[in-house]
Amino acid sequence: MKFYFSLLFLLCFAFQLNAQQTQVDAVDFLEANAFIELLPQEKKVKGEIEYTFQILKATDSVFLDAKNMKAELINASFKRASLKTTPAYFILKGKFKADQSYSVSISFEAEPKQALYFLGFDFAKEYHQIWTQGQGKYTSHWLPSIDDMNDKIVFNLTIKAPDYLNLIANGKKVNATRNASTKVWEYKMQKPMSSYLVALAAGNYHYKKEFTSTGIPIYNYYEITDSVLVEPTYRHTNFIFNFFEEEIGIAYPWQNYKQVPVRDFLYSGMENTSLTIFSNQFMVDSLGFEDFNYVNVNAHELSHQWFGNLVTETEAKHHWLHEGFATYYALLAEKQLFGDDYFYNKLYNSAERLKAESDKGKGEAVMNPKASSLTFYQKGAWALHVLKEKIGDTAFRLAVKNYLKKYAFQNVSTDDFLNEIEAVSIIDIQTFKRNWLLQTAFQAEEALATLKKSPFIQELLSIIALREEPIDVKLPIFQRKINQLSNRYIVEEIALQLSAHIENSDAETLVKQLIDSDFVLAQQALIAEIPAIPQKFQKEFETLLVQTQSYTLLENLLLKMWLSFPEKRSDYLENTKEIYGFKDQNMDLLWRFLSMVTPEHRPEMAMQYFKEFNQFTSSKYNFQIRENSFNYLYQVDRFSDEAYLNLIDACLHQLWTFRKFARELLKQLLIYDEHKNQIERLSTTLSNEKQELIEEFMHQ
Repeated sequence: MKFYFSLLFLLCFAFQLNAQQTQVDAVDFLEANAFIELLPQEKKVKGEIEYTFQILKATDSVFLDAKNMKAELINASFKRASLKTTPAYFILKGKFKADQSYSVSISFEAEPKQALYFLGFDFAKEYHQIWTQGQGKYTSHWLPSIDDMNDKIVFNLTIKAPDYLNLIANGKKVNATRNASTKVWEYKMQKPMSSYLVALAAGNYHYKKEFTSTGIPIYNYYEITDSVLVEPTYRHTNFIFNFFEEEIGIAYPWQNYKQVPVRDFLYSGMENTSLTIFSNQFMVDSLGFEDFNYVNVNAHELSHQWFGNLVTETEAKHHWLHEGFATYYALLAEKQLFGDDYFYNKLYNSAERLKAESDKGKGEAVMNPKASSLTFYQKGAWALHVLKEKIGDTAFRLAVKNYLKKYAFQNVSTDDFLNEIEAVSIIDIQTFKRNWLLQTAFQAEEALATLKKSPFIQELLSIIALREEPIDVKLPIFQRKINQLSNRYIVEEIALQLSAHIENSDAETLVKQLIDSDFVLAQQALIAEIPAIPQKFQKEFETLLVQTQSYTLLENLLLKMWLSFPEKRSDYLENTKEIYGFKDQNMDLLWRFLSMVTPEHRPEMAMQYFKEFNQFTSSKYNFQIRENSFNYLYQVDRFSDEAYLNLIDACLHQLWTFRKFARELLKQLLIYDEHKNQIERLSTTLSNEKQELIEEFMHQ
């Protein structure tokens, strides 16, 4: 019996694997019309989906990817139709003839463990969010679809959700009807896309609408509490869009463009077709914009609408055709906004990272299907930059335009792109491919030669070359550069070098000049590198503390001042109160913590701040706020029952970096009897999954 079961499993697995490998050659799914009901309280989704498909080769089976779903066959356009479900697939059985079209309707129900996320439904309505992530997580966890990105489908989605939510999906909204406590939204598309790009987001959203120079509507979404952050967050969106249409030479291929910030997103952003979902940590005010903003992610995800969505890789080894292009075109857009020096500085920094990995023997080929993000994104972008330098801007633009036009709404390989390059130039394309796409080592010498075309890079390298020189040798050079109001990246490098000589009396005048200057990057570098603030610079840094316009600098400076001059802690806290900072409340949380542990500063508030830190560990808050709050509680070695439970809950969070942090902290706490006893006491009320996790950690 055991042997029979194993054999049956292997036969089923072999069929499924073979189906994955061959179906794209036998079946072409054309259109999907889905009705989807979101059930957030149950964390479920159910609905019906109708597929139309063309048979390319006669077959008796057609499959859909569907992870752990219940299903029933509703209707089919072919005789003797049947539906079989497995943990991974829906398998349609029938006699399918070549060159004929068929349709099928299936009801489905799922409780997805990934790809569709329900956030905040244990709290008030303003915390409720629903969003999806298909790439890497697979849309087939919540919608029967095709995981193979080589089959492109026109998706039309009708979605039922609680009526107080604003729901956004791919394509154009054509209708929205309210019914009792729910609302039904209808979105339609005109062109096909891969299933991993199907997406929805729902929350308490408003939007601001604008139009591009070619009349494409852009919808920039925000939560009402973030209304003052809309302009700085979405700043330059229209410019970037218009730049891409002109630079790429191909009109934006979709009906509209929408951007939606969500809480605890898995990545910085995701380029779903016509709908970018991004982390709400990028919602910033005008003050924070200079330190941290959405511009690069905005441009990166928007460029994917051409590179990845319009033309899509055939397999993973061509992934750089998505990420290398998106990285490079985002950088080209930033070059237009922020100048050549910004552009070359970012190229230089990425080259340094790539060279460092290469020198350690950890270099990767761009066409390695298992390469890291650094390789796909940065080395891929570098390959494009070198290629454009070799053949010239005009030829490069023509090749890219021809490539996109020829393969629009299709799948592509690296050679498809390189053939278009070869058609407009006399480059030795095979040598380029070998050196930049197949070679694991980073071509540092060629990259350096390209970088040196920038006068700024030449100047920067001359300053970097002084790192090992005595301070008395380089001080006159540094003084001259600062007096000339040199590029901010040059002055940042000077500040980094000066930080190693902060106690040197000869450097005192120059350090004070930097502190009193407008070179924020230099000030950030200086305060980040010095272990403590010398008393001779106390006055200058106190002035900077109340005058700086940088949240990053303010956070680091307040902490260093608080540590360096204990007698003035209350003054520093009073001078920096009621400053929120970024979306992660960096300044607000630091200020509360320092006040809580400063006995002479508002002692009557210490217990209140402790309670607030415990509350901030709740899942109603961004993971960054939770992580920072856990860290501050760990610093004072005090956790409430609420914080313990929230930490255990965080161990199952969808965001792997936060999940890893929570697990490491929980393991650390379990070492100590005081924490261990409290956690054991609370664990009796938890789910089996959480109890087993605690038990596992206790025995490690």
